Amino acid sequence: MNTSLDNIWIDYPRPGLRRKTYSILNGEWLLNSKKIIVPFPPQAELSKYNGEITDELIYELDFLIPKNFNREIILLHFGAVDQIANVWLNDEYLGKHEGGYLPFSFDISKFVRKNNLNHLKVQVIDTLSNEYPYGKQRKKRGGMWYTPVSGIWQTVWLENVPLNYIKSLKITPDMSGIDICLDSEISNFTAIIELENDNRLTKHFDSFNGRIDLTNENDDDGNIISPKLWTPDNPHLYNMRIITDFDEVTTYFALRKIEILNINGISRVCLNSKPIFMHGVLDQGYYEDGIYLPKDSNEYKNDILRMKELGFNTLRKHIKIEPEIFYYYCDKLGMLVVQDMVNSGSYSFLKDTALPTIGFKKRKDTKKTAHKDNDVFRKEFFKKHMTDTIKHLHNHPSIIVYTIFNEGWGQFDSDNLYETARKFDSSRLYDSTSGWFAQKKNDFDSIHIYFRSKVLNPKERPLFLSECGGFTYKDLEHCFNPDKTYGYGACKSSEELTDRIISMYEKMVIPTIEKGLCGCIYTQLSDVEDEVNGFYTYDRIVCKVDKEKIRKLSDRILDIIKLL
Repeated sequence: MNTSLDNIWIDYPRPGLRRKTYSILNGEWLLNSKKIIVPFPPQAELSKYNGEITDELIYELDFLIPKNFNREIILLHFGAVDQIANVWLNDEYLGKHEGGYLPFSFDISKFVRKNNLNHLKVQVIDTLSNEYPYGKQRKKRGGMWYTPVSGIWQTVWLENVPLNYIKSLKITPDMSGIDICLDSEISNFTAIIELENDNRLTKHFDSFNGRIDLTNENDDDGNIISPKLWTPDNPHLYNMRIITDFDEVTTYFALRKIEILNINGISRVCLNSKPIFMHGVLDQGYYEDGIYLPKDSNEYKNDILRMKELGFNTLRKHIKIEPEIFYYYCDKLGMLVVQDMVNSGSYSFLKDTALPTIGFKKRKDTKKTAHKDNDVFRKEFFKKHMTDTIKHLHNHPSIIVYTIFNEGWGQFDSDNLYETARKFDSSRLYDSTSGWFAQKKNDFDSIHIYFRSKVLNPKERPLFLSECGGFTYKDLEHCFNPDKTYGYGACKSSEELTDRIISMYEKMVIPTIEKGLCGCIYTQLSDVEDEVNGFYTYDRIVCKVDKEKIRKLSDRILDIIKLL
């Protein structure tokens, strides 16, 4: 079976913890005895799967261990499998993973055959249960709900590591240096940081953690180090090697700090102690040919560059967690990220969207009621998934805000979850209730406004317009369904769409910035199926707005921020 097809997601899957000895298992597998191209979900055109998609899926692959795998441990990694995965190797049960958005792995050293074919079997159960985070998927897609995905939808790969290998790496930056922490089983390590002009800084630690302060260090040749801060305009990354007695990995970091400061009597979000405006778009992470996954990772880079070309500096990654390569490109290209947690639980259009949209925006989320067993499980799983997400994405400097709940969907105990998240990672800001149903604890006053434009009135906390706009314009030659249109205000041409967007910013956003508006997230980056309110068409071929006019609008906004 061919497991080395060209351009089938061959990127190293974990940019922040790289080793040289690995093998990508993407390519042609069997799914329920029919061919499928992994890692694309079976619903996607790129998977080339023509079989039935049932609640139970059986993936199979025969593979060889590479000859250069000569260390003691072989790890089998899965980027993401939706929703429940049971895994066997050579008829030996490896274990189970629940959820659909985070990576997991198994030590397969005891079960592999070094010189013979190995048989991998993955049983996937996906009923689209709302006990687990499921995002914008729905079996009956339509409107703001999209085609569901099932099974494997991120890279599967092998990694060969020594017996005492680096299992985790946590890097927390500020404006002068980094705090670095390896797993506690490591007794000492050396960090080698690449600097300008082929210079470097070498630091040794007789522990599993330590501090590197670049403002107080000279490089290995005795030269004074001049630290460079990371910003969207200058996204400087430092490459670094971590060496232990048995292992070596390469990684990277950036120097930056995100916080809320009082600037001339107004609470503002500041990057590196300077006010910043999160001038952003909603990014659903859906693609016409791959649904949850683009054809290759360059499409992530292209989406980032498309939005930067329009002058945006922020993507709100909406109710989805991407492969790490997406966040690496945001780090490298200078795109701020507002990362949503993936919602679980039931959703009511009337209670969660329609009534709040017309003004009914208050609801207590700590009411004590008789809980069904599955509700208790859902809440515990969501809490664990939230902290696991924060842990998984911790090292990416581009991520500056986490959204916990969106529009009341599955919302519970948001104040307690806010405290839990902040204790887990205090280096980011948290929007605990995006849109409405605000409780007491949040770093923002977070609101969604559609269908109207008016000057807003910030209060004590920074005001975050975390969703707005969503005006529709359908390009009939580049649309998913000519007969269906979903969005928040119809436009008949590119010119009308452009003018309407500019008018919204001029009437609502720009006049409110000086008063304390810290960010605005326009809906959205691209069309998604029936939803045709993107800057780009679903296939990313057509930009539906006047690029020059939108860029000039962005420049006006950023010029205002420079004067604060």
